[in-house]
Amino acid sequence: MAEVRIAPQPIRRADRARQVADVLRHQIHGGAYGDGLPGEPELAAEFVVSRNIIREALAALQDEGLIHRGPRVGTHVAQHKFDHGLDVLLGLQETFDGQEVRNEVRAAATISAPPSVARRLLLEPGAPVVFIERLRYLGDLPLSLDQTYLVPDIGAAVLAHPLETNDLFPLIEQISGQPLGAASLALEAIPADRHSATILQLPGGAALLMLERLTTLADGRPVDLEYIRMRGDRVTMRGNLTRSTP
Repeated sequence: MAEVRIAPQPIRRADRARQVADVLRHQIHGGAYGDGLPGEPELAAEFVVSRNIIREALAALQDEGLIHRGPRVGTHVAQHKFDHGLDVLLGLQETFDGQEVRNEVRAAATISAPPSVARRLLLEPGAPVVFIERLRYLGDLPLSLDQTYLVPDIGAAVLAHPLETNDLFPLIEQISGQPLGAASLALEAIPADRHSATILQLPGGAALLMLERLTTLADGRPVDLEYIRMRGDRVTMRGNLTRSTP
């Protein structure tokens, strides 16, 4: 059988600019360019592309709000993202240990569990659950809007603690007398609805990371179901994966 050779296709300029932007974005998130990005000629030489491609890549990063550019001042990083690991079960305050995390408690009450919530927490339909909504800040920056459903026995005890300064995970472990075991999670990108965008100080339609997380105790009992809207422009989710046999 004759060998079929496929002729290489030229890479379009827009595709090449996107490739450059992806590499630069990764380097910026890794802490590079503290003194500012190199000039267009240096970047063009580094990536072996034209200066027009570099301009397109930088324009994309500027549109994301990641860099700012100006005449005679060059190109500088406008903001850095925070790394949020997916390998270990930690609360926000535990994740960003050493940084100021505070909570604005928007709701904290016992309600009847919606059917899907009752099912996930292995409760009877309409059973009471404790609902907590918090706007969570990292420093002065609103970072996430968290909606939490807790099983009633643990949730009632949680409400007796100051939620403005406490992560829920340590409280659950303290109240239950056993460590948390594991969590199942789903992560997707969604456009911010107008109400959430206002609360999180984002333009309407901006991208949010929606995290659904069901957490169990060490004995396997589900106790905490969360729906977390997190600012995608401030957080990078990171994890380490191990190849398993398909």
